[in-house]
Amino acid sequence: MMKQARTLLSRSLCNQSSSLFEESSKSSAFRGFATWVDSSTTKRADAAKPSSGRVFAPYAIFKGRAALSVEPVLPTFTKIEPGNLRIDRRGSVMMTFMPAVSERKYDWEKKQLFALSPTEVGSVISMGPQDSSEFFHDPSMKSSNAGQVRKSLSIKPLADSSGYFFQLSVTDNIHNSNDRIVVPVSKAEFAVLKSAFSFALPHILGWDRITGGDVGIAAQGFASLPKADPMQLELEWGKE
Repeated sequence: MMKQARTLLSRSLCNQSSSLFEESSKSSAFRGFATWVDSSTTKRADAAKPSSGRVFAPYAIFKGRAALSVEPVLPTFTKIEPGNLRIDRRGSVMMTFMPAVSERKYDWEKKQLFALSPTEVGSVISMGPQDSSEFFHDPSMKSSNAGQVRKSLSIKPLADSSGYFFQLSVTDNIHNSNDRIVVPVSKAEFAVLKSAFSFALPHILGWDRITGGDVGIAAQGFASLPKADPMQLELEWGKE
């Protein structure tokens, strides 16, 4: 019975993924998730080959009304003298929420981003079965548009203790819009998130460069994670 349940779950996930991406050839809007599918189906022989390009490997959770994708963003560094680096901007864990437009299809154009700082990542890692967390972001806090766009992410346990509700609320007074995206996350999915967050934390802090010794070795060991490129950060803070 257990083996049969696993088989059915596996088939369900495969069908869900193929339905989600069947329209990806018509538009590049799904490039983030499409790359996730492509990388998961890469042949083992090809996976062993070194690559100088970026590899996208988000952990995605698909539910009936919305989807959630999570991936780490590495920090950026500045050279201060030959052979030495200083952290310029710390990394984060990027959370992408997308509303569903129909069964197993999600609207990438209406995505909302929320970047968890290292401390916020720690808050999620430390959550117990009945704990809740809530985070507030104002991307324009240090500008004349402070308070115009507000984002809040709340993580609360389900009433039956079977998992958590991830709810992202976005109030945009500039465009007169209010968005709310809710994704229920099971215990197993939350366990994966916590484990992945624990693994990513020293890397988004930049500490892997210290413990790894050589900068080149550290880069090779974590080349699969996206660095904080300016375009992605602009998109994030433009919506946050």
